[in-house]
Amino acid sequence: MEAIRIAILDMYNNAPNEGMRCIRQLLSRGSVENGVPFAVDTFNVRANNEVPGLDYDLYISSGGPGSPLESGEAWEPRYFAFIDALLAHNQAHEQKKHLLLICHSFQLVSRHLGVGEISRRKSTSFGVLPVHLTPAGLDEPVLHGLPEPFYIVDSRDYQLTNLNASRLEELGAEVLCLEKDRPHVPLPRAIMAIRFTPEVLGTQFHPEADGEGMLRYMLTDERKQQVVTTYGEEKYEEMVHLLADPNTIERTESVIVPTFLRRALAHMGQLTAA
Repeated sequence: MEAIRIAILDMYNNAPNEGMRCIRQLLSRGSVENGVPFAVDTFNVRANNEVPGLDYDLYISSGGPGSPLESGEAWEPRYFAFIDALLAHNQAHEQKKHLLLICHSFQLVSRHLGVGEISRRKSTSFGVLPVHLTPAGLDEPVLHGLPEPFYIVDSRDYQLTNLNASRLEELGAEVLCLEKDRPHVPLPRAIMAIRFTPEVLGTQFHPEADGEGMLRYMLTDERKQQVVTTYGEEKYEEMVHLLADPNTIERTESVIVPTFLRRALAHMGQLTAA
């Protein structure tokens, strides 16, 4: 059987992270679970100005540190040219390219496509937090199997709000979930996931986050001290408690990326059903 070619667009700019480990772990697992060999290449977009061509079957663009606002750096126009080329390919060809956008990538592409306003939050959103499904989210196959609300790993200084309804309609895009409702806070709720096109899904959060691995990471003395110093003992204890619950991050990890992969493979004719 010919291998499915997968490109990971690494947006971490060489910063230490858990995201790339989690993405590779899910791809390794997905290959075994679906009985399909994967050939995976990684492109270090921000640090090395690398982007893949359109000769891959499936793409995952990672989270990353820093601002998603215009940087003026050399990698940015190349990255957006890749996004535009993929969208154009999908409009023109029967065999589509599937793309998952995570956190920083979601923010960048939301800005590039003009679906709403990307702005800096008043304070960092950090922790294991609930997000709420919209009617479109309840119908979204990649989110089937998740409760309402479901829990995600959130770590962001920026957000997408103030949607451009006409642009969403033009793209055929749908909002899938929103951040938790805070009635006492007079601010718009951030958008947490969008189905941009039938082949392109974006999440503001980290669907690749590994509950067990994250818990192990949070229990290290160094990480505990960082979180307690920045966010306080109560936030740290809450995160550890939620990470230890198999119905929170472990469940989210088991649903979103595996279902995205399974459906993409089915649409490529590699599996019998989506």
